[in-house]
Amino acid sequence: MGVGKGTTARAFSKKYNAYNIDTDDLIESKENRKVKKIFAQDGEDYFRALEQETANWIEESVTNTLISCGGGFYKINNLSKLGTVVLLDASFQWIYNGLLNASNSKNKLKKRPLFAQLDRAEELYNERKKIYHDLADIVISVENKTLDEVIEELSRKVL
Repeated sequence: MGVGKGTTARAFSKKYNAYNIDTDDLIESKENRKVKKIFAQDGEDYFRALEQETANWIEESVTNTLISCGGGFYKINNLSKLGTVVLLDASFQWIYNGLLNASNSKNKLKKRPLFAQLDRAEELYNERKKIYHDLADIVISVENKTLDEVIEELSRKVL
């Protein structure tokens, strides 16, 4: 959360004329409500079921597309069938500082309500870090790199 998945995917897609989808956006479109509201009204189990449904649709229907995934998407049972898994990696402090120092910081933090409970956000980050690394086919550190440098490294590894 906040590492730059969406920004990187959009820039990569533009540079290489590729398609790009975001699993949270797909779910919000299908449900006609924001992820935050889905969690509040129906709970995490319901949302995780939507993620699995989305993953199944991607597996059956989508090819040659960059897919940005929400933080819990790793729990789906067919992740490896969707394509190459790329982890954009950074420390928790670097991510948090990036959100705080962004020009639209207030909106970025509002979009990520977990950061209202900083201890819980860091705890979740630490819980998931090893899992993310174990599932990733490619790991790219984004710390202290420009967006262009990240895209260039990504292109060398996936194209």
